[in-house]
Amino acid sequence: MSGPYDSYRRLKFDWPEDRVLRITMENPGRLNSADEIMHGELVRIWRDIDSDPNVSAVIIRGAGEAFSSGGDLDLVKEMTEDFHTLTRVWKEARDLVYNLVNCSKPIVSAMQGPAVGAGLVAGLLADVSIASRSARIIDGHTRLGVAAGDHAAIVWPLLCGLAKSKYYLLLCEPVTGEEAERIGLVSLCVDDAQLHDKALEVAKKLAAGSPTAIRWTKYALNNWLRMAGPTFDTSLALEFMGFKGPDVQEGLASLREKRRPNFTKDCPL
Repeated sequence: MSGPYDSYRRLKFDWPEDRVLRITMENPGRLNSADEIMHGELVRIWRDIDSDPNVSAVIIRGAGEAFSSGGDLDLVKEMTEDFHTLTRVWKEARDLVYNLVNCSKPIVSAMQGPAVGAGLVAGLLADVSIASRSARIIDGHTRLGVAAGDHAAIVWPLLCGLAKSKYYLLLCEPVTGEEAERIGLVSLCVDDAQLHDKALEVAKKLAAGSPTAIRWTKYALNNWLRMAGPTFDTSLALEFMGFKGPDVQEGLASLREKRRPNFTKDCPL
């Protein structure tokens, strides 16, 4: 892959059809978890795509049988200890959402297996989100001991309503591909064997359509997300404030030790 995509290390690229760019998130041995490198690349890729005249539609998927397994625990630990890292990742998390919202090219996500963390941001903010039946969509923030920031507050209530959003986000419950389609969290659910073919079919249709009509329709519809910007900014600030609290230490330890967390029982809020 040449051009603006040469420098990427965790994101791999191919062109399955003319003017359709396919992104594969790949972090070998870690189920495509978003480490420091991938997190930064997921932020800037949407600006590169937006300015690339050769791209009319985008597919994002994960390597192997996983979409994204969430944040890298080493990076989480560094965020709790180093203010510079914390503020850098906060800015990246903010820019990831807004860069996705403002990317003019239509985006199709193909989610299978675990879909968590920064990868899930792209998965659910895609213009057409497709999940396989094996997909397990999880917003894991409250399990870690921080507020659900990332993308949840800006888009989940619009997609599946406030009641379902609170149920899944507060309890950190997994959502299957079929249930995600039923409640409106994703656009489509298909059999695992059909996932990538369906994503390509949709992307080809988008690439063949009127670019002005499709991109301007996307821009107008995404004003719903822009209006929710202050809500998202609040959720993200509260999430990152939590990285300096006691609960994230327990959440991180419990994940490493593969046990249930024992969080503090009260807080002054």
